[in-house]
Amino acid sequence: MNPTPSDAGSTQNTDAASLRVGIVGAGPAGLTAAYILSKAGIHVEVLEADPTYVGGISRTEEYKGFRFDIGGHRFFSKTKQIEDIWTEILPNDIITRPRSSRLLYSKKFYKYPLEALEVLANLGIWQSTRCIASYTKTRYLSKAGLLPSPENFEEWVVFHFGWRLYLVFFKTYTEKVWGIPCTEISADWANQRIKGLSLKTAATASIRGLLRLKKKQKGSAQVKTLITSFRYPRLGPGMMWEAAKDRVESLGGIVRHGVKVSSIQRQEGTGKWQLQANDDSLTFGPYDHVISSAPIRDILPAISPPLPAEALAAAASLKYRDFILVALILKESVSFEDQWLYIHDPEYRVGRIQNFKNWSPELLDGSGNVCYGMEYFCDVGDAIWSQTDGQLISLATKELTELELAAQGDVIDGHVVRQARAYPVYDDSYQAHRATIKNALTTNCPRLHQVGRNGMHKYNNQDHSMMTALLAAQNIINPANNYDPWLVNQDAEYIEETKGDSVSPNISQPAE
Repeated sequence: MNPTPSDAGSTQNTDAASLRVGIVGAGPAGLTAAYILSKAGIHVEVLEADPTYVGGISRTEEYKGFRFDIGGHRFFSKTKQIEDIWTEILPNDIITRPRSSRLLYSKKFYKYPLEALEVLANLGIWQSTRCIASYTKTRYLSKAGLLPSPENFEEWVVFHFGWRLYLVFFKTYTEKVWGIPCTEISADWANQRIKGLSLKTAATASIRGLLRLKKKQKGSAQVKTLITSFRYPRLGPGMMWEAAKDRVESLGGIVRHGVKVSSIQRQEGTGKWQLQANDDSLTFGPYDHVISSAPIRDILPAISPPLPAEALAAAASLKYRDFILVALILKESVSFEDQWLYIHDPEYRVGRIQNFKNWSPELLDGSGNVCYGMEYFCDVGDAIWSQTDGQLISLATKELTELELAAQGDVIDGHVVRQARAYPVYDDSYQAHRATIKNALTTNCPRLHQVGRNGMHKYNNQDHSMMTALLAAQNIINPANNYDPWLVNQDAEYIEETKGDSVSPNISQPAE
């Protein structure tokens, strides 16, 4: 059974109120855990490294009256528990927005999901015919068992869609996002993020439409990326997490800013945890439990007594992709209806473009000017990351103009936001590293709970991160629950298939 927010009161054990819990990180996972535990009467102390913001990458930054969503956050979950938490925390300030996204390939825009006639018109007869032939050949070979099992992203996509569709709709954008060849990205990434997702559903539907084939869609589950509307806090995602922080503090919890945890020490005898921060100059605790959403690569070497060498090596091997948002303020002479444009054309460095007005009009300053968020995927220290703010604003302005989304002279100001470790990388070895880490934590660190995107090195949306935190909180409130947050799937659901004594997660449609 899935726990619900109301379970926090009904499942509380008699000793819960005496517990003290330290929480590392005030992102969606950390604040969700803090909120659920505080409602159960458990004292929580949240330690957040950022001196100003809560929400992690789901924060809202401000500049001269404009608000920026870092990466874009649609509030939509197939899990009712998560939707209920959002409504409970921010009951009167969530608006409903129509969903609109397009992608750009070879200087032409495609509706997202794809439409058959538009694909035909944009690609032309020759390219479309080649895509159909490639897809048909690959499907025949795969069904006949003549293709090997895919081991990386490229092989997985080609196995399912054919070489031509892979080149058109997958390769360039994926390598732009991750900065490595598709052959070095785990097939697990494709299996989680593309299986049932719009690019598969839409591209297949386009092929079938071009061939005049029809097939009734099975099942009633809604694919997340194909939603037509979503909820959104009117002042951006940070509004949700600022409200969550206020709720936690009103319930007696503490949220501390500017506190970067540097050491996690398990006390001999008591088994309680003590945290040191800011290069060990500050000490917090002792805590009965610690919940961490900080990157595993940082947390594992900070644990004392030290974990086995193989676990530390696994943590050091985990990789992240970093992110830069260049927010351009401009006169509204050219506009587009989308929240996001996905830029597949390889001649541009920008990966996505946000139109903040279409997330919420209240993200703008009210002057009539608009704001576009130019998103660049990069690595700390590379050529893009190392550019000055002025250089990045110039680059973004040039690309926006060349894409004909702004005219010369429209851009009047800009602001740069850098976000390190935005995305856990699914390379060909990440699964083995995560398994080694999980085993070491389970064996050596009782009552230390990993949650969230970076805390579990698992790419997910905020609803998924929230569910991992909710389960960890429920385990603390009532240890008889014994939920395993590592089994939460990409829709934030906690679904298990039990076969004998083994339990495995049921991976369903992935989130966007």
